[in-house]
Amino acid sequence: MNKVQLNLEVNGEAAQVSFTPSKSLLEVLREDLSLTGTKHGCELGECGACAVLMDGRPVLSCLVLALECEGTRITTVEGLTSDARLHPLQEAFADCGAAQCGYCTPGFLVTAKALLQEKPNASREEISDALSGNLCRCTGYIQIFEAVEQAAAKMASEATSSQSNVDGRGRS
Repeated sequence: MNKVQLNLEVNGEAAQVSFTPSKSLLEVLREDLSLTGTKHGCELGECGACAVLMDGRPVLSCLVLALECEGTRITTVEGLTSDARLHPLQEAFADCGAAQCGYCTPGFLVTAKALLQEKPNASREEISDALSGNLCRCTGYIQIFEAVEQAAAKMASEATSSQSNVDGRGRS
């Protein structure tokens, strides 16, 4: 079968990949780019395990044809770290026991990241609504919601601290 070529940005880096045109974004990420953090779940768009960010918005990568991604910015769970440091959401999920088997965790993490970028002070109801397309069979949702709230608080604190240093108020 003929292959097509795609140019996109994945986790902040330019990527060029060749693949068969019938592949989903999920398949290209896992099979062609070796980004296996994004999980195969139901492959019907019902579980959220395959969620990634496309241009900052959560999408179910099992439902997106890779051909549709030309020129887009894709962020997977691997792209959440910065300077080899975990994202506050990843830290909070570990601290709160929000992951047991971990299969659903990447989808929750990227979906929560998109929510907190849009609504840094999201309420429990907003968190619940935003994550309603992600299913977990192990942990239950309370620890997940608490982890998102904890991460939001840490991110707000870091932003305030960073702004104080920029303004000169945080210096001794």
